Amino acid sequence: MKSAAGIVPLDLEPREAPAPARLPRVTLVVPVYNEEASIAIFLQKVDETTAEIGPSVCFDILFVNDGSRDKTERLILAEAAQRDDISLISFSRNFGKEAALTAGLHHATGDAVIPLDVDLQDPPEVMAEMIRRWQGGAKLVNARRSRRDADTWLKKATANTFYRLFNALAEQPIPRDVGDFRLMDREVVQAIRQLGERSRCNKALFSWVGFETEEVTYERPPRAAGESQWSYWKLTKLALDAIFSSSTVPLRIWTYVGMMMALVSLAYSAFLFLRTLIFGIDVPGYASTVILILIFGGLNMFALGIIGEYVGRIYTEVRQRPLYVVRAHHASEKSGL
Repeated sequence: MKSAAGIVPLDLEPREAPAPARLPRVTLVVPVYNEEASIAIFLQKVDETTAEIGPSVCFDILFVNDGSRDKTERLILAEAAQRDDISLISFSRNFGKEAALTAGLHHATGDAVIPLDVDLQDPPEVMAEMIRRWQGGAKLVNARRSRRDADTWLKKATANTFYRLFNALAEQPIPRDVGDFRLMDREVVQAIRQLGERSRCNKALFSWVGFETEEVTYERPPRAAGESQWSYWKLTKLALDAIFSSSTVPLRIWTYVGMMMALVSLAYSAFLFLRTLIFGIDVPGYASTVILILIFGGLNMFALGIIGEYVGRIYTEVRQRPLYVVRAHHASEKSGL
C-alpha cells in the first residue's frame, strides 16, 4: 500500500530462508558371517570410495550379522560407536545370506540401496558409475562380472551351468554373471519387500520385478581377507531353490514325459498283442522285462523326487515361519530409524 506521499513502504518483517535441498541417500546393505578379518579393510575402502564420489550423495552402511561366532559383531559395534553412519542388525542364529539380504532390504531407508559383500569382491569403486546411472533415470543398475579370474574352473563351470539351466526353465531369465551387487531405487526395494516367499533366491526376485534397468561391468577381484563361507553344498541348495521357486517347468516336463511313455507303452502293447495273434505265445524274455521295470521304476522315482521338491517348498510356505529372527538392532543417526 502507498503512503500519502506516494512512497511504497519496505517490508521489514523477516522471512524464512528456503530449506536446503535434501541430499539423496544410498544405503549399503552388507551381510556378514564370521568376517572379522574383513571389517576394517572394507570400511577403509568404502570411506575412500565415498570420499571420491563427493558430498552430492549421503551414504549409510547397514551390516546384517548372520549369526557370526567370531568377533564380527563386536568389531562392527566398536566402529558404530565412533561414527554415525553404521547400523547393525544381528540375527539370533545363522539363517543364510538370502535371509540376511532380505532383512537388509526390509530395514534399509536410503533413496537407493546397494547390497555388496564385505570381502571386497564387489569393488566399492563401481558404485560411482552405478549412482551416475541411477541419477540419470535408471531404477535398477546391475553390476556384471566381465571376468572371474579369482574363481576356480569348477566354480566357473557350475555357475555357467546354473545360468543356462535357470534361463532355460524360468519364466523370467536372470542376467548372466550378475550377483547380488547392484543398485536398486527405493521404488524397486518397495516392490521386492512385497514378495513374501520363504524359499528365496534374491537374484531371481530382482529380475522378476522389472523396472528400467542398466548395466555396468567390472572385473571380480579375489577376496581381500578371510575365507568364503560358501560350500558347494550350499551353492547347490541355492541353485535348487532358485529353479524350483521360479519355474514350474520341471513339473510340466514330467507331464510330457508321462504322455510319451503312455504312447510308447500303448504301441508296444499293440505290437505284442498282434504278434501273439499271428505267431502264437512266445516264451517271455527275462532281460527285456527286467530292463523295462528298471527304466520305468527309475523314471517314477525321479519324477517323485521332482514333485517332492515342490511339496517341500509348499510345506515351508504353509508354515509361515519368519525368514529370520532379529536378536539386536543398532540404528545409526543417518539411517533415519
